[in-house]
Order: sequence, then C-alpha cells, then structure tokens
Amino acid sequence: MNEAATWELIHRERARLADTLTTLTAEQWGRPSLCAGWNVQHTAAHVVAGAEQTPAHFLTRLAASLFRFDVMTDVDARRIGALSPPVIVQRLRATTTTTNHPPAPIVAMLGEVVAHAEDICQPLGISSGVAHEALVESLTMFVDAGFPIGSKKRAVGLTLRATDLDWTHGSGPSVEGPATWLMLALLGRATSASHLTGDGLGELTRRLP
Repeated sequence: MNEAATWELIHRERARLADTLTTLTAEQWGRPSLCAGWNVQHTAAHVVAGAEQTPAHFLTRLAASLFRFDVMTDVDARRIGALSPPVIVQRLRATTTTTNHPPAPIVAMLGEVVAHAEDICQPLGISSGVAHEALVESLTMFVDAGFPIGSKKRAVGLTLRATDLDWTHGSGPSVEGPATWLMLALLGRATSASHLTGDGLGELTRRLP
C-alpha cells in the first residue's frame, strides 16, 4: 500500500474513533481500557499524543524521559488525559488531515489508532467499526514489529489465522480466531487468549505478559 492510501486509512480510522468517543458517557471515559494502568481517557489521549508527534518533538520528549519509552508515553497520556473529553476529541479530529508522524514507518500510525480503538471499545462492549482493510494492514505490520511493541516475538513460529477475514501469517502450530483478538494477542493483551483457539494457543499464551 502506498503512502497516500495509508494516510487515507489513518485519517478515516481517526475520524471513526473520534465519532465513537463522542458517544461515550462520563462513566465510560473513566473505565479501564485494555492498556494496563490506563483508562479510556488515557488511551484516547495516547492516540492524540502519537498523532501530534513530529520527529523532533518525539526525540525531545524521549530525552526528557531519559530515553525510557514507556515513561514518555505514560507521561504524555496522563498529561493530555487531564484535558476534558471534548478537548481530547477536538484534538483528535484535528489530526484527520495531518501527515506528521514520529520517526517510525507511516503504517505504524495506522496500527496505533486501530489497536487503541479496540483497547477502548472492547472493554465497553461496543463495536469499534474498524475497517477490515485497516485491520489487515495493521496485523501485517504488527507481526514484524520489534521494539517497542515486541509483537514479532509473539508471532514467531506460529501460524496465525483470522476466522472472520482473509488473513494468515507464519508457519507452525496454529492460533485461530477473530482478527481483532489476534491483533490484541500480538500486542500482549492477556484477555485475548480466551477468544482464540488452536494447538499453538498454549505457546502464544506463554508469551503474553
């Protein structure tokens, strides 16, 4: 997929997430997301932080956190998460036409919004509405992603097969299930295992945090 098509998907999924966030109640904004230690508001704020990044800003923030990536992302999520939900949504909508990004492949920005939309929506029991094309592109990126995501090491030596769309990756013992939950397993979300099956599930589960 070329850069223009990737940005089109990114912008569409950011707009979709912004639309979803506008429907949430105050109580839902405060519920835990699938990101450990973050509620829905923190996770939405993290998406905004990533969408607003530039290479220079990213490196400045990373240096300020003493090059601890997890510390940087947590500080930024809590800083932006302290804003009101309408402001967070407004800032997210402002990134539905921009093409700035941190020093990472552009498709990583697609994976960011697709994955965190699920981190927000799954615990709330609502549909993210993420497009299948965006989910396939994200899965294909995550199976080869090293630091800081670490999803490549969870995928290696396994056959991953989505049961609700046309996507398969790898070889070895099989893990099957909905594409969303395969993606969340790659990202280390422990709750994903109960939604998957296959003779490779035990090994994948051992690789989860």
